[in-house]
Amino acid sequence: MRRHGSAGWNDVAAGLQARPSCAKLHSYWQFYGCRYTKLARTCAEPRRLSSCPLPALHLRNGHLHQLAYSLFLFIRDIAAGDLVAWIDQRLAEASELDSSEPPLQLQEAIIGPLRNVYGASDKVLNMACADLLLGAGRQRRHWLNAGADMVAIDTLVHNFLHRAGVLRRLNAAHPYGSACYRPGGCAEIIRRVAAAIDAREFNRGFPKTFPRFVQHAIWRYCAQGGLNICNGNKINDERRCGNVDCRLFWRCARIALR
Repeated sequence: MRRHGSAGWNDVAAGLQARPSCAKLHSYWQFYGCRYTKLARTCAEPRRLSSCPLPALHLRNGHLHQLAYSLFLFIRDIAAGDLVAWIDQRLAEASELDSSEPPLQLQEAIIGPLRNVYGASDKVLNMACADLLLGAGRQRRHWLNAGADMVAIDTLVHNFLHRAGVLRRLNAAHPYGSACYRPGGCAEIIRRVAAAIDAREFNRGFPKTFPRFVQHAIWRYCAQGGLNICNGNKINDERRCGNVDCRLFWRCARIALR
């Protein structure tokens, strides 16, 4: 982002203010199939590209240009320009439904619609929304409950569960990607683990069941910017890990990734 820049709300709003001729920029529902690519300088409506405001953003690639406009249009057209009020309404409606899994119900009320924003993956949505919702504090109880249940599965977390043998023991082996969020995948496994841990033992201000905290602890154990222990930079993934200094070495299955 330091090298290529980022998109702000006012940047996109200014681009749409002149009412561009391309119909795809007229509403969130019409934006589907933009297909802008920065390198090839083309899109689904190449005859209108010269007057299109979308390429004017200083971003790394065309996918990010589309993501910025898609998210802006979602907030403007679906959330009526007020994302906070939209979240309040979605969570209030979800909390009134009968469900055996209320936190998942609250999470899906937010993540579900946002999945249709171009380029917004489950990992990014869970990561961004968890930070936003948890930051609201206890004055918005539904926000806190929903955010606490959002887990972001990146390659570090998935590979940890693979190496440690967790996926194999639970007959849940799968490649990294969308399968991590399917029933029986990494996200569900972390929620099951979190249900057996009272997170208040680590911080009295935490909710008792805190999947996001468990996921972040795994990520921090692996990440180069964290404890930097269980990651591909430290481990030769073509054979079993030999890091005997790892706290989990004698309890880990040490399954090679390749």
